[in-house]
Amino acid sequence: MDGSACTTHSDSEPRAGGWLEDLLSCVHCGFCLPVCPTYEVLGEENDSPRGRVYLMRALAEERIGVEDAFLVHMNRCLGCRACETACPAGVRYGSLLEQAREQSLSQSTGGRFADLVLGSLTGRRTSRLAYALARLARTLRLAEFGARVAPGRPGLASGMLAATRRSTKMSGSAASLPLSDPRSTSSGETYALLEGCVMSGLYSHVHDATRRTLQRRGHTELPASGQECCGALHAHAGRLDAARALARRNIEAFERSGARIIVTDSAGCGAAMRDYPEWLRGEPDWQRRAETLAERVRDISELLADSADPAPLAGAGPRVAYDAPCHLLHAQGIRDAPLEALSASGYSVEPLPSWERCCGGAGLYNLQQPELSDRILERKLEEIREGGYDLVATGNPGCMMFLGAGLKRAGLEVSVVHPVELVDLADRNAKRRAEYRVSED
Repeated sequence: MDGSACTTHSDSEPRAGGWLEDLLSCVHCGFCLPVCPTYEVLGEENDSPRGRVYLMRALAEERIGVEDAFLVHMNRCLGCRACETACPAGVRYGSLLEQAREQSLSQSTGGRFADLVLGSLTGRRTSRLAYALARLARTLRLAEFGARVAPGRPGLASGMLAATRRSTKMSGSAASLPLSDPRSTSSGETYALLEGCVMSGLYSHVHDATRRTLQRRGHTELPASGQECCGALHAHAGRLDAARALARRNIEAFERSGARIIVTDSAGCGAAMRDYPEWLRGEPDWQRRAETLAERVRDISELLADSADPAPLAGAGPRVAYDAPCHLLHAQGIRDAPLEALSASGYSVEPLPSWERCCGGAGLYNLQQPELSDRILERKLEEIREGGYDLVATGNPGCMMFLGAGLKRAGLEVSVVHPVELVDLADRNAKRRAEYRVSED
């Protein structure tokens, strides 16, 4: 089991005050500066969490307006929340950033672009067509062609789409792949899976792996009909009203399911659901229901670590580098579970040297701030190149897509996969080996 406690906003009493009171919790100590990727790259105080909090407070106290400078520094923030892990005062920086972006929407030049992308990715009607066309482009290899020839944003978007293909590098001879011996949990818990938008649209193979691994471990799935997009992308873009509306519908859907736990295989989605109490703290009844839901949310890595063999198998097969999704490590406090699950399944896995740092993907960020996101990504690409890894494992679709696109552009033949895919592969390999031994007898 993951050694670190998983926290949610419901762990402490919500503040009665508003945005300004939250801002005043910052003591300006500067512990956040060394862990901030944009401060590391730009070296600008206003591009650090402390500097951005100064700007937010000045706006809240009406000493400045929503001007170009304010927008520039807010929009440069990745929202990785590494500052929350480093902060000794418990500043809820992720929530502050979302509120700052909400207040600046009317002046944001990227607002229309964000709305267009959000509609395509999460809209009930538009997303079905968008994902169908995306899958077709992926199947026909048009995405890979676009990644090679198209410049700028179109080339990046094509590369990210190409990176959603199920990796062929996970296949190999049965003798060389790891073996997993999963233990059925004694509780036999019922669960409902958050299907999400990008995950169901482009990563259905990850959902399949999640369902198979949970079934082998004794869990039973219950449907959560009526569930929607988690609202994470909307909140990050400052569309908090839309995020709250999605949160309410999801709360109702998962309450109806009757499932004991809610499983996510997307770090950003899990963090969003655990943030529902914060989003809805101005609505007491909904906040109470959101707190109950947040307590039931589990990332798939937590469940795999719970059921892992206490004596990990010897490392074998492909060398795997692990890169932590920011919204798993910093927003949800889940640190060791993915590493434990992969090690217990027999993989030779090690965290990247910068595994606790953002890759630069950050949802829509890489499309809105392509040059800055590329500069942040450079460090990880160099670490992967020097490490000679076969695979990179990370548990968030945005990270998988952006890292995958970056590796393709860098000419590195390294695939990015979800940890649950590797655990599922080891499980299935053990079954094949067992069936082979039976046929021999």
